[in-house]
Amino acid sequence: MFPPILPFEEIPVNSTPSTENVFKLPDDVQEFCNVAARIVREELLPLEQQYLASSEHAYGVKETINLKNVFGPDVVERLTRISKETGLWNLMVPEEHGGSGLSMLAQIAILEQFNYTPVPFPFANVPNILYQCRGEQVERFLEPVVRGEMTTSFAQTEPNAGSDPGGMMQTRAVRDGGGDWIINGTKMWISMAAESDIIMVQAVTDSEKRQRGGITMFLVERDNPGVHIEACGIRTWLGPKPSQYVVHFDNCRVSGANVLGDVGAGFSLGQKWLTIHDRLLRGPYALGKMQRALDMSVDWAKQRVTFGKPIAERQAIQWKLVDMSIDIEALRSLTYSVAARADAGEDVRTEAAMVKLVSTEWGARCVNEAIQVHGAMGEALELPLTLFYRYLRHAQIGGGTSEIQRVLIARKLLKG
Repeated sequence: MFPPILPFEEIPVNSTPSTENVFKLPDDVQEFCNVAARIVREELLPLEQQYLASSEHAYGVKETINLKNVFGPDVVERLTRISKETGLWNLMVPEEHGGSGLSMLAQIAILEQFNYTPVPFPFANVPNILYQCRGEQVERFLEPVVRGEMTTSFAQTEPNAGSDPGGMMQTRAVRDGGGDWIINGTKMWISMAAESDIIMVQAVTDSEKRQRGGITMFLVERDNPGVHIEACGIRTWLGPKPSQYVVHFDNCRVSGANVLGDVGAGFSLGQKWLTIHDRLLRGPYALGKMQRALDMSVDWAKQRVTFGKPIAERQAIQWKLVDMSIDIEALRSLTYSVAARADAGEDVRTEAAMVKLVSTEWGARCVNEAIQVHGAMGEALELPLTLFYRYLRHAQIGGGTSEIQRVLIARKLLKG
C-alpha cells in the first residue's frame, strides 16, 4: 500500500515557525506561502502520479517545457492562468518590469512550497542577469522571457573547462572589423539548450585578461545558423529524456547589440547568475523535497507494522526522522539568513556557496534516509523519492561541485 497523500490541513506550510517569539515572515509573504501550499495540494499533487509515470518528463527548471511535455494544453493553460491570477507568475520579476517586487527571502519561502512535489508550476523563470538588458534588448529578449514566450539556457561549461572556466575557457569571440562578433567554440553539459530560445554564452574576448575583464556574455538565438546543438543530447540517470547538450558555435555571427552588459564583464555576470540561480536557490529546491520526504516517512513509520508494532516505535527509525528534521531546520535557517543578507545588498557569493553545498549534500542524505525508512516501497517509481534523490545527488555536481563550493568557502576564510 502506498503512503497516502496528506490532507491539506496536515501539509505543513514549510516556512511557518513552530514556536512563538522566533523569526516570522511578513504577513504578505506568509499569505503567498499559504496560497502556494494550497495550489500544491489542490492542483499539483493530484497530477503527480501521471507526471511520475510519464516517459516524457525531463530534468530541468524550465517549468512550462516540462508541463507541455507531460500534460495536455488544458492542464498547462489552467496552471498558467492560476499562476497569473494569483500573482505568482511574476514571483521573481522586479516591479520595474511589471513584477511583484518580492524580496529574495520571500521568493525563497514561496519556492520551497512548490518544491514539495516534482510536478512543475509555471512562472516567469527569468535569469537575474537578463535584467542587464538595455535598449532594444529589453523588447527582443527580456520581455518575451517575462511573458513566458521564450526560455533561456546558460552556456559556460566546456569539455575541458568545468570547475575552472575562467582559466580554461576556449570559446572565443572576435570582432569582424565592423559591429559584429564571430564566436567559435564548444560548450558542454548545457541544460535544456535544445529547448531554449536564447543561449547566454560566455566567450573569451581578451585572452590575457580572461576572467578579469576578458570574458564577454552574448545573447545568442538558438536558431542562429552558427549554432549547432548535438541532437541526441547527453543521456543521464536524471530522466528518460536528454536534458544536457553539447553546443557548437561555428563562425557564429552575432551583432554587437547582442552583448549583455559591458564587453569583458561577462564572467562577473556569470558569477551573479551562479550565485543566485545555481547556488542560493538550491536552498528552497532542496527544502521542499526534504520536507516532503520527512512527512512521507513519518506517516509511513506510523502505519508500517513489523513484528507486531509500527516501525515508528523503533529507535533506529526515530533517529533517522530526527536527523532529517534537524537538517531541514538548519538548512532553512541558513537559507533564509543568506537571502536576507542578499536583500540588504551584501555580497553573498561565499554564503550562497554554503547554501549550495549543504542543501545538496544534506538534501540527498535526507531523501536517502526516507527511502531506507520506506524499505522496498522507497524504490517504487510511483513515489517521488527516487526522483528527488537523483535531482539532489546531481546537484552536488551541476552548478559547481561540492568540492568547488568548499574551495570558495575556504578562500574567504583564509583570505589575507
